[in-house]
Amino acid sequence: MEKLYYGIREVASILGEQVSLVRFWSNSFPGLVRPVRNARGVRMYSADDVEVLKQIHYLVRGKGMTLEGAGREMAARKSEIEAKVKVLDSLRAVRAQLVEIKNLL
Repeated sequence: MEKLYYGIREVASILGEQVSLVRFWSNSFPGLVRPVRNARGVRMYSADDVEVLKQIHYLVRGKGMTLEGAGREMAARKSEIEAKVKVLDSLRAVRAQLVEIKNLL
């Protein structure tokens, strides 16, 4: 992540989800995700907020957990979930590079 803050549309694009779902998740986890608003009122998410949203996405979409279950899981095993999400991000980046190389051939 290179930027300090990401707009809600950028975060939705990163997660591959709708803006309304990102807003819902950030409202559901106010202690973990704390977006700030810019002068136009757009929610701006820090890199840490994006990482937490990736973890929520992994647990809810990837593992099929409810929001309550995801919250409990994040409280109990935060470091394990962080590690798994980072590995998945790395694998996605490698896959994207391989697809790019394939397209060049």
